[in-house]
Amino acid sequence: ILHSRLMSLPTLVAERLNAFDRIDHTLSLSKKWARPLSFARQSVPCLPSTVMGLPLHMEWRPQEPFNNGRSAGFKNDSDSFTPSNIKATAILEPPPNQTNFVMPIAMSPPPSPSSSSHRPRILFLGDDIHYNPDIYKRLTSQFDIIHPSPADLQRPAFLQHLRDGSWGQFQAIMRPSWHTGGEMGKWDREMIELLPRGVKVSASAGAGYDWVDVACLAEHGILYCNGAGASTEAVGDMALYHIISVFRNMTSSFLAARSMDPLQFENAHHGLPASSYNPRNHTLGIVGLGNIGYAIAVKAHRAFGMKILYHDIVRKSQEQEDDVGAHFYPRVEDMLPQTDCLLLATPSAFGGRPFLTADVIEQLPTGSRFVNIARGSLVDEEALADALESGHLAAAGLDVHAREPNVAKRLARMESVTMTCHTGGGAVETKTGFERLAMENVERVLSGREALTG
Repeated sequence: ILHSRLMSLPTLVAERLNAFDRIDHTLSLSKKWARPLSFARQSVPCLPSTVMGLPLHMEWRPQEPFNNGRSAGFKNDSDSFTPSNIKATAILEPPPNQTNFVMPIAMSPPPSPSSSSHRPRILFLGDDIHYNPDIYKRLTSQFDIIHPSPADLQRPAFLQHLRDGSWGQFQAIMRPSWHTGGEMGKWDREMIELLPRGVKVSASAGAGYDWVDVACLAEHGILYCNGAGASTEAVGDMALYHIISVFRNMTSSFLAARSMDPLQFENAHHGLPASSYNPRNHTLGIVGLGNIGYAIAVKAHRAFGMKILYHDIVRKSQEQEDDVGAHFYPRVEDMLPQTDCLLLATPSAFGGRPFLTADVIEQLPTGSRFVNIARGSLVDEEALADALESGHLAAAGLDVHAREPNVAKRLARMESVTMTCHTGGGAVETKTGFERLAMENVERVLSGREALTG
C-alpha cells in the first residue's frame, strides 16, 4: 500500500513545483535524503509541510557564490527567497525501516527570459478548467498562471502568502468556478491591501458582488468583473418553478404523492384546488430588474401572462418596459400594496440588513406570495415564518437561505414553503459561462481592452 501511495508522489510534487523554472531531475526517496532539485526564480512559491501525510522539508543553499563571493543564509520549509540562483534539496521522511524509492519527476525546461519571465501573471483560484479548455490554452500562451492548492486558499494561509509575496507580482485574479476558489472568505480591506500594487482586475464566477468589497478594490485601481449573464437563463427558469409552485401548492402535492398514502393523495387531489390559482393576470412585483430580474419578467409575462411591476435604482428603457408591460415604481413602498407575488432579484445591497422584514410584509396584501432567488440574507426568516403561520402570506418559494447550508427549521416544516438548495444557477451552461467570462475578462483587461462584465 505504501509503495502504491509513493508511486503517485512525483506527479504531486511536480504539480506543487509548477511555478518553478524547472529541469529534468529524479527524486530519490529515503528516510532522510532526496537528490537536489536545481531551479532559478526571483520568488520561490511556498510548498506544503507534508505530502500524503509524510513530513516534507526544503533546504536552500546557493548554487554558486554570489554577493561578492559570500554565500547567503536561507531558512527551511516554506519561506520565500529572492536570490537569482539557488539550489533546493527536497527531504521527504517516509516511515522508519522503509526502503528507498527512485522515481522520475517530469519537468519542463526553464523558459527563456524572452518568453514567459516578463509575461503578466494571473493568480488562478479554485478548480481546474473543465468546460473551456481552448480558452484556457489561449490564456496560458499569453500569461503565466499561478494555481495555488486548496490548502493555500484557506484564509490564514492565503493572507500569509500575500504578506510574503509568495506568488510574486501577479496582475490579475481569476476565479472561474463558483463552488471553489472562495475558501479565503470575503475579499475585505484586510485582504485587498495585501495585494500587489500591479493588480488590475479580479474576475470571478457568480452573479453578485456581496463577497467582495468593490469600493475598496476601486480605491486600489482594481476592476471587479463578476459572471453576470452566465446564470441568467438558469436562475430565470428556477424563478418560474417557484412562482408556479407558490400559486399552485406544488409542495403539498409533491409530498402527498410521495407519501404513497392513498388518503393523502385523495385529500390533495380534492382539497388543493380550492386554494390554488393560475399566475395569469396576477401582479409580479420584482425588486431588482437587472439582467436576471428582467429575464424573469420576460419569462413570467410571456409564459404565465403575469403583470410586471418593478422597483430598482435604475429604470429600464421605455422599450424594455413596453416589451413586458412593466410598471416602474421609484418607491418600493408604493409597489408593495399592488403586489400579488413579491420576488427578490437584487444583490445584497441594503447595508447588510434584510429587505423582507415584518414591516415590509405588512405592506403586502393578505394572501400574497413571496419568492427569493437572490440572497438568503435579504430575508428575516422568522418574520417570514410568522407571516405564513398567521396566513398573511399564502406561500413562499426559497432557493436561497440566510444560513446556508442550514435552512430555517420553521420554514422547512411548512408545506406552504417550496425550498431548493441554492441551485437556481446550477446548470452546465452556467458553469461553462462562468469559466468563459472569468478567463475572457482577465484576458481582455490585461490586453488593454474593455472587460465583458464589470
